[in-house]
Amino acid sequence: MTVTMRQSNASDAKPGWLPLGAICLGYFLVILDVTVVAVAIPAVGTDLRAGLNALQWVVDGYTLTFAGLLLFCGGLNDRLGGKSVFLTGLVVFTAASVVCGLAPSAGALIGARLVQGAGAALMVPASLALLRNAYPDRGSRARAFGVWGMVAGIAAGAGPVLGGVLVFTVGWRWVFFLNIPFGMLGFLLTTRYVPAPASGGNRTGLDLPAQVTGALCLGGLVTALIEAGARGWSSPVVLGGIGLFMLALPVFLLLERRSRAPMLPLELFGGQRFCASAVIGVLLNLGFYGLLFVVPLYFQRIQHFSALMIGVAMLPMAMMPMISSPLSGWFAARTGPYLPMAFGLVIGGIGLLSWLLAGQDSNYSALVGPMVLTGFGTGFTMPAATSSIMEEAPAELGGAASAVFNVARQTGSAIGVALAGTLVAGSGLVAGLHADVIVGGLSFLVAAALAVIIVRP
Repeated sequence: MTVTMRQSNASDAKPGWLPLGAICLGYFLVILDVTVVAVAIPAVGTDLRAGLNALQWVVDGYTLTFAGLLLFCGGLNDRLGGKSVFLTGLVVFTAASVVCGLAPSAGALIGARLVQGAGAALMVPASLALLRNAYPDRGSRARAFGVWGMVAGIAAGAGPVLGGVLVFTVGWRWVFFLNIPFGMLGFLLTTRYVPAPASGGNRTGLDLPAQVTGALCLGGLVTALIEAGARGWSSPVVLGGIGLFMLALPVFLLLERRSRAPMLPLELFGGQRFCASAVIGVLLNLGFYGLLFVVPLYFQRIQHFSALMIGVAMLPMAMMPMISSPLSGWFAARTGPYLPMAFGLVIGGIGLLSWLLAGQDSNYSALVGPMVLTGFGTGFTMPAATSSIMEEAPAELGGAASAVFNVARQTGSAIGVALAGTLVAGSGLVAGLHADVIVGGLSFLVAAALAVIIVRP
């Protein structure tokens, strides 16, 4: 009897915060490197004598491999187990950060950024699967996803802030060197404290033709979106990327439908709520990352802020997810994901549309409210959207579901940045900012409608 009671108490013990902290540390670095480079780009261009197109690839090359390899890495996670995949990704990411910091030329920096994106793609699907395994009951899992979402929001908002401080004080190379000690700490904590889930026993082997076709599909789309802003939609490079996407997509779907162990199980898309949650991921990042791309340019060129001043100016938006994401996780654990998701999207949509107040002679104080609303709404949405898509997937397909959601988000980021760049190039900075926030605000409101109509039980 005593032995049985002790075993029961051990099995009911809460996992504590160390697994969550270890996983979120690596994830913070992944999301931080999406935005931290934005403020450092002028210094990189001057130091490495890089042209505009090379600088664009320094920013977006990371997103390209990140999005293009997510499905492949989600399949690896389900077959090999999340812990080994996560640790491998953390090593690759940290090593690539060393090369980025030491890069002697723009070409070397772009190559290292591509490898960084591959490391990020290995980590992200595994991180959600590891959280799901470490926190098995719904309440604790919702709270863990809340912290995970908070980390994403803080990292995205803190990127320009931290980048501005580092560039001003110690130079742009420390934007990458900063990853090294935290990557090593994350590796040690994950090895020691994160439990390893069982790998998918009946999902063996890797369907390499589908893996390659899927990567080409997403790579073609993201490349077209990246290049469209600089080259125009009629460019052979852009048309080639779109053509590659259109050719590779049906081939990929056919291969996955015929595969005995598909890397993207198409049955995931049989439920409307799963599909709606994926679309919400696209729309959320489209609006938020488009704004993050334009705002540093607005502060630099219109308000004439230095890199440090830009970082400080963006603090109101960066700090909000620290408040809103834990609240969202708390509400999602009690109400389900759709209500906090819809509320956050409406608040964020109002915040984005409020950026229409920004003009040539706007006072900074008039922009604090839009930043607060945008940051709060985005941070409030992310944990609920994450919880929604993970709850709709079977446990054995957690890595694939996580990969779908993050592919959706990174695709949304690429669309948002490309669209923002195109609008600014075609209309001027202030008019382009206004057009971008209208698109982003409407995207948030459409996503809120999807949450209420479809995701709602």
